[in-house]
Amino acid sequence: MQVRLDSEEAQVAFGEALGQVLQGRGRVYLEGELGAGKTTLTRGILRAYGHQGAVKSPTYTLVEPYELGSQRIYHLDLYRLSDPEELEFIGGRDVLADDAICIIEWPSRGEGWLPVPDLRLVLEVADPGRLVSLAVGSDQGERILTSLQRQLSNASKLSSDQLESGVIQWK
Repeated sequence: MQVRLDSEEAQVAFGEALGQVLQGRGRVYLEGELGAGKTTLTRGILRAYGHQGAVKSPTYTLVEPYELGSQRIYHLDLYRLSDPEELEFIGGRDVLADDAICIIEWPSRGEGWLPVPDLRLVLEVADPGRLVSLAVGSDQGERILTSLQRQLSNASKLSSDQLESGVIQWK
């Protein structure tokens, strides 16, 4: 599935919709070049659980934990990781084993150490906004994607052109 997001507000709204269908758990891998909007999308996921503050990419800390009510969300940015084994030293095994949401930017830097994601999103700059490609990696990911498609379909009244092209326009 692909979704076209025309603005930063659309990215946040899409992230919020994704956060809702995650239902408090799952591994979401975000890929894309610098500035593609990975952290912006994460802000939307966090908003689905009540976070209203700023969201900075944890480029230097590697992991930023959020406790929002009874919900735990871990935002990881592996851009500065030099070796996947470093994840062991920062408590990566505990984070990934937790019944929580784990959002991981630059997952390729943890390749060989990270488990398979439930959902992989690739963000591309596509003026005026972004194009997001979603791929499933698990049974839970299939459930998440099906729920997201249903939510997007109900919210945007998809046209037959959008359904045929496989690209959903989110405004």
